[in-house]
Order: sequence, then structure tokens, then C-alpha cells
Amino acid sequence: MIGNNVSHSNRRTKREFAPNLKTKRFWLEEEQRFISLKVSAAGLRTIYKNGLGPTIKEAQTKGLVNLV
Repeated sequence: MIGNNVSHSNRRTKREFAPNLKTKRFWLEEEQRFISLKVSAAGLRTIYKNGLGPTIKEAQTKGLVNLV
């Protein structure tokens, strides 16, 4: 997303809003192995709330995750 930095004198310069991505290792119980995912802070909350397995299955149906 693109926006503006606005200074005290009200000058506007372009800036970019980057997503809050983190690389995190998760233990996938179904496959008995660790997987590394680059997830946002909101994605972490979703994984902690629903569990890793159901969240990955839902992401695969939407085409967001490709596990090898």
C-alpha cells in the first residue's frame, strides 16, 4: 500500500506501507516435522486460534500455500 509521510510543516512525501511479516517455524503434527512459514502478525493469531492443521488446509483450498 502507498501513502504519504506528512511532516510538521505539512509537506507530503511518498512512503510505502509494508506488511508485518515474520518467518516462523511451526511443528506440523500430522507429518511429524517442522515447516517454516512467512506469516503476518494477523496470520500468527489465526494459527494460534484455529491450530496449524486447519489453517493450512484452509489456505491450500484458497491457493495461498503450496506445501511440498
